[in-house]
Amino acid sequence: MSYTLGRRGFLGIAGLAVGATALSACGGEEKTTSSSTTTTSASAPAAAAGSITVWTDSNREPILKPVAAKFKADTGVDVKLVVKDFGKLADDFVTQVPTGKGPDASIMPHDATGRLVQNGVVAPIELGDASLFEDVAVQAFTYEGQVYGLPYSTESIAILRNTALAPDATPATFDEMVEAGKKVVASGKAKYPFLVGLDAKTSDPFHLYPFQTSFGAPFFELGDKGFDASKLAMGGANGAKFAQWLADQGKAGVLNLNISGDIAKAQFFAGKTPYFLTGPWNLADAKKAGIKYAIDSIPKAGDQEAQAFVTVQGLVMSAKTQNSVAVNKFLVEYIGSEEVQTELYKEGLRAPANKAAYEAAKADADVSALGAVSAKGVPTPNIPTMSGVWTDWGTAQAQIIGKKAADPAKTWEAMVTALNGKIK
Repeated sequence: MSYTLGRRGFLGIAGLAVGATALSACGGEEKTTSSSTTTTSASAPAAAAGSITVWTDSNREPILKPVAAKFKADTGVDVKLVVKDFGKLADDFVTQVPTGKGPDASIMPHDATGRLVQNGVVAPIELGDASLFEDVAVQAFTYEGQVYGLPYSTESIAILRNTALAPDATPATFDEMVEAGKKVVASGKAKYPFLVGLDAKTSDPFHLYPFQTSFGAPFFELGDKGFDASKLAMGGANGAKFAQWLADQGKAGVLNLNISGDIAKAQFFAGKTPYFLTGPWNLADAKKAGIKYAIDSIPKAGDQEAQAFVTVQGLVMSAKTQNSVAVNKFLVEYIGSEEVQTELYKEGLRAPANKAAYEAAKADADVSALGAVSAKGVPTPNIPTMSGVWTDWGTAQAQIIGKKAADPAKTWEAMVTALNGKIK
């Protein structure tokens, strides 16, 4: 596998050579064994000048290993890969970087960006030609006007359609989709016209968000500098319309709080519904279940286009690294290259963030379809306060869907007001 340097000339080998004379990796306390034949300790300092430490997970480590070897051959800088639990990356990054014992760079989900910036543990990176990457992927790692990560994959939810039950593409509107599903139910071939998994107490704002945006009630307005977190945009008249829609769907039984994600998945795999709103994480199991499926765009419930939340994976650079030139070069020119992003795609089957790699990956119908949905979506908000938002947001949804809200619009507006207070 070959890795061609990108077209970005802002770093250059000369600049790297200067920076490499004093390079030393950040250490760490945790000893982690990778899937390779060597054991890398996060606590061990660099054995020699010209070394950087990168946290990865067990899935990406085999792909990054030859990239690291190529980088060393080209630049003389050794890249030490440390395998970590993906679910703990953000927490460990926040706690270890300030002590000087964290990595120089780490794989990271984009929605941790605001928290990392707030804690002063992440540094901006220079993407060079940002147009080489999907716009939504760059937006995802943008916080207060600066880019803090090199994106490598995008993913979003979409309609998973059972082609045996619904051979035609999913209709453009939610009502039309449900009506088509009801015809399948009436024929005795299915039990549900449409399914999406919900939680009895907190609904699922993530999965229902595309329908919310179709009413012109996005969570935040998104601009060139990232999300405008000064005020929620999902209140007012448009928010009230969406709230009433939730109530109507709950009353009709189309949205059902008693159908969890696991139940919805099982029912789709059992051939009990033609339309299932889900993400790429269920595709492998769908294949194992023998379901013939297609992936379609999410229909709009209101009069605007439905925009799904997009989750982006990437790599960030430590604010404490002494090797910023080398780290930036490794991330942007190597991990950001078409060749490497293609290899990462082959491992995870997530649409590459690099546009050229995505074009090549579109030969896979699933990746092509999901990538098209992601391209029209918006990143999950990356602001630090999001951790305290989901529960209130979902609780209001559940009250409305579950017919416990006497006035859906007032319940929704009260939630928006409360969240505005939390965000400020």
